[in-house]
Amino acid sequence: AWSALLHCEWRKLASMQQSHNASLLISDIDRAGSGVNYAITAMATGVTLAGVALAGLVISPQIALVAALGGLLTIFAYRRMRRKAGELGKQLGEAYQRIYTGVAESLGALRVIKSFGREAASSEEYSANFVRLRTAERAYLRASGLSQMTLQVSGAVLLALVVWLALTRWEAGPATILPLVALFARALPLLGSLQTSWQGWAHSRPAVTAALTLITEAEAAREPDMPGTTPPSLLHAITFDQVTVRFAGREQAVLDQVSLTLPARRITVLTGPSGAGKSTLADLAGGLLAPDAGRVLIDDAALDGGLRRAWRMRVAYVQQDPVLFSGSIRDNLRWADPSADDETIQRVLSEASAQFVFALPQGLGTPVGESGRQLSGGERQRIVLARALLRAPDLLILDEATSALDAENEEAIAAAIAQLRDRMTVLVIGHRGSLQSIADHIIRLENGRIVSFEPTKSGKID
Repeated sequence: AWSALLHCEWRKLASMQQSHNASLLISDIDRAGSGVNYAITAMATGVTLAGVALAGLVISPQIALVAALGGLLTIFAYRRMRRKAGELGKQLGEAYQRIYTGVAESLGALRVIKSFGREAASSEEYSANFVRLRTAERAYLRASGLSQMTLQVSGAVLLALVVWLALTRWEAGPATILPLVALFARALPLLGSLQTSWQGWAHSRPAVTAALTLITEAEAAREPDMPGTTPPSLLHAITFDQVTVRFAGREQAVLDQVSLTLPARRITVLTGPSGAGKSTLADLAGGLLAPDAGRVLIDDAALDGGLRRAWRMRVAYVQQDPVLFSGSIRDNLRWADPSADDETIQRVLSEASAQFVFALPQGLGTPVGESGRQLSGGERQRIVLARALLRAPDLLILDEATSALDAENEEAIAAAIAQLRDRMTVLVIGHRGSLQSIADHIIRLENGRIVSFEPTKSGKID
């Protein structure tokens, strides 16, 4: 499932609720594995029971058929309980989803929760979700215990009835009765194991279905895999030719027949109100999205199929919310280039105005903490920018990349970006700030269309 998600198209990934995916990958996958084990156990038990039944048929066909019919009727009588187990399994999956969604949202909003004094309400909601989970678990355990007890009693009654019939109606002798009793005594726990496994499979089946559904959906949106494809080189321009992008659930196109040329090795700023299509245009340029209509070209190469995926190897993206991974500053920077030495890392840190790293007691070995929480927002943003520069991309995309910085650091980064003009193409998404003052072009979008494309005096920070 994780592999399917990793190779899924970005458009599909962006539409998914990631907390549900987390629940599936952590809890449902484990339950699905248990379900497969239950299914295998049920099949193995069924084969063993068939062998026991065959031995009984050899000894006394009449008595063995009656016993086998009784066993089948017993298993059939438990169909409602197995259906109930399936319903409880579905409820359990939904409870896990609520827990993962609530925990993910609450952990990301602890500052808001505390500032609004909502600790008690959040705690109650958290507890309520776990109450639902435990209720579903206890209901299944009660049902399982009841089924085992009932099966043992009914099996004993069935065995006694068969023995009585064999003695009184069919006049079977001890030479027939004793081996059959031994076989039936062996069959009874097997019958219980079959019912338990079948019921366990019914309980786990919703998790198996959810996992298979996710894999099917992700694989249906799998990106074309063309190993060995050489990324195109950006020497002249990125061209958008009558590009249209639509998202499910929105009547209006996010981008509507946009035609545009972004010159290489220049700084272009995208502006416009929220929802104008700026990020979508950047995702097209970076190879994350494919247009619904029209073409995106790198020089003369259309970003189709595996070429779009290959092009991403020449793109670096710095988003508004900086993403860092647990580990040291050095570890995070080497995500862009695992072979980078410390001298190179120090150079890109300086270019990103992240010299603060050099003053840290552990320097490049400083742990950043979970999601970089040991650092301030501005420090995280500068490290992420340095990581992007370490990749030496053809295209650098900055999505509100200086929004978390003070004016002084924003000016410093703008000066560093200005020095990249002749080394790479820079596409900036931003409403204001120093990065606009160094732009070669400013493009304004509204309602998915370009309303202005203005060259600037370019190059120097005013």
